[in-house]
Amino acid sequence: MSMTVRAKRIFIVAGEHSGDALGAKLMAALKVGLGDGVEFTGVGGHAMEAEGLASMFALADIAVMGPFAILKRLPGLIKRALETVDAAIAANPDVVVIIDAPEFTHQVAMRIRKRRPDIPIIDYVSPTVWAWRPGRARSMAPYVDHLLALLPFEPAEHAKLGGPKCTYVGHPLLEKLPWISGLDPAPFAREAGLDLTRPILLVLPGSRSSEVERLMGVFGEAVAMVAAKRPGLQVVIPAMPNVRAQIEAKLKDWPAGAGRPVVIAGENETAKFASFKLAQAALAASGTVALELALARTPMVIAYRVDAVISALRHLIMAKTCVLPNLITGERAVPEFLQEDCTAINLVWAVECALDDTPERAAQLAELDAVPRALALPGAMSASEAAAAVVIGYLK
Repeated sequence: MSMTVRAKRIFIVAGEHSGDALGAKLMAALKVGLGDGVEFTGVGGHAMEAEGLASMFALADIAVMGPFAILKRLPGLIKRALETVDAAIAANPDVVVIIDAPEFTHQVAMRIRKRRPDIPIIDYVSPTVWAWRPGRARSMAPYVDHLLALLPFEPAEHAKLGGPKCTYVGHPLLEKLPWISGLDPAPFAREAGLDLTRPILLVLPGSRSSEVERLMGVFGEAVAMVAAKRPGLQVVIPAMPNVRAQIEAKLKDWPAGAGRPVVIAGENETAKFASFKLAQAALAASGTVALELALARTPMVIAYRVDAVISALRHLIMAKTCVLPNLITGERAVPEFLQEDCTAINLVWAVECALDDTPERAAQLAELDAVPRALALPGAMSASEAAAAVVIGYLK
């Protein structure tokens, strides 16, 4: 007599678009590992839906950033969280996977744990407990069984802080490294009208409106000062669709000496990374883009400004740097200028060091070369495959 084996049920919840991309790759890897024997339910975006998830509701319902935006939409977020918990209990999954966006996903996980303590819960992407509010590590342990970390130093940090079991599964950007290395930027240069005999400076003022608002002015001042010494300097700005109009409006107020930057579609991965490879240096807002620039081996200067309320809480931040390449390698070769240090004069000096053949540029290139080695997983396993292996290990 043949017996039908029930498919493994995975309830998966992403809280924002970056989590949707991670979730889709994880789902694809799980389907490879489990074949037809897996069913997905939960919450995600277009990428996860393309892998077979029928999301309970649109990701836009819960994808909010920052404490003030969360407070403004709190009733709706609570409603969606409770609906998600009810759906998870009804689905009777073999495992629950929450992805990033801890303000939403951790509320879901805590409630699932209270109602069904027998269901394993895996958290994909560690909150930045090593930089901010370290007590979160210990408070997660009762409702997170396993944490999948994107940065190699995070498992040791969670062990030190009393957090849940944590495994480094690799950063998903590392999967792009062979493509980045093999990318020919010449077609993009021709299309954008760039002269490869003249230096190129990238300017990346951020992907959020608040970042563009705070950084475009000081970036323009710095670029004008750098260009005054380099009349042939070309400036390229990769702009995401949600801030492109804002960036172009801000460019009207840039000093005349800053020239006329070439604005390209930041969501176009080929154009973006081609510009990274062509540039001699980049001036960028702090964030994941620093790791993207590192993998393209583009020397950079990182800057950031926040509002007065958040700035007043800086004494609570434990990390000595906010630049991902610096955090990953343990070195400080990538310069960063935060808050009151983010001035045109400071940025000019650092950008010139990154553009020219200087000891500072050489030290930074050595650090950037170390980033892929520090991120590498043993063997040929990808980040998504490593994450899927941990999830599969919890399936009964």
